[in-house]
Amino acid sequence: MRLQLSMALLSFATLLSACTTIERAAIPKAELRDPVWADHTPGSALTVDHSAWQQFLVSYHQVDGKGVARVAYGAVTLDDRAALTRYIADLSGVDLQTLDRDEQLALWINLYNAKTVDLVLGGYPVDSIRSIDGGLLGTGPWNRPVLRVLGRDLSLNDIEHAIVRPIWQDARIHYAFNCAAIGCPNLAATPYTGATVDNMLSQNARAYVNDPRGFRFDGDRLIASKIYAWFVEDFGGTESGVLDHAVAFARPDLAAQLRATGRINAYAYDWGLNDASSPGS
Repeated sequence: MRLQLSMALLSFATLLSACTTIERAAIPKAELRDPVWADHTPGSALTVDHSAWQQFLVSYHQVDGKGVARVAYGAVTLDDRAALTRYIADLSGVDLQTLDRDEQLALWINLYNAKTVDLVLGGYPVDSIRSIDGGLLGTGPWNRPVLRVLGRDLSLNDIEHAIVRPIWQDARIHYAFNCAAIGCPNLAATPYTGATVDNMLSQNARAYVNDPRGFRFDGDRLIASKIYAWFVEDFGGTESGVLDHAVAFARPDLAAQLRATGRINAYAYDWGLNDASSPGS
């Protein structure tokens, strides 16, 4: 009986590993396909107004008892949805080339997150963002062009993989983009700005690494977020690189556990919608 149970668990673990590998293969590589996105103005004093996004977050951003940031999608009024749409249009119309690097990064993160919320609102109610434009395979809305910036049509994947990842080459970026899933790093309660983006990225990294969604132990087994499998190349390229990254942001007791284990046994991710009206919120 024990042998049968062990074999069943091994088969299940193998299946989960295969699924993670397939998911990783579907993620676009970090590649700058249009050099226009690299243009910027070093030392520029120009800033972008994110007050509309701040107002939306004040009204609808909540944190539940487990520390998961949620959005009260069902409570968003027509006026506030219209204001969000105008904010997204305003960001899309900014002359990015006149901004410095930090201001550009803040804009891209806010634009990505605001558009993600907008897409969820357009398909609400849903149990997961993967159901929006995802068809039977549940691939989600990430590949569909949903924005027009500098005369170019962009998808959310374009922003993340063809602009931000190749230009900034900073693993902490993965703690800023929010895909409206419970398993994702939290949607920030305040907008990113050029002045705050670096500190916020580090704060986000510490928060996620030390949250069970990032790393947790089940007995002696270490379970990590699938983010570290999907984007392993951004976290050092190896499992040991992922652990080194985690140790750098982990609290002392977790850091000691991570050093002692030396390996990741499994990966997990909760694709449930980060809806404030969901059970457990």
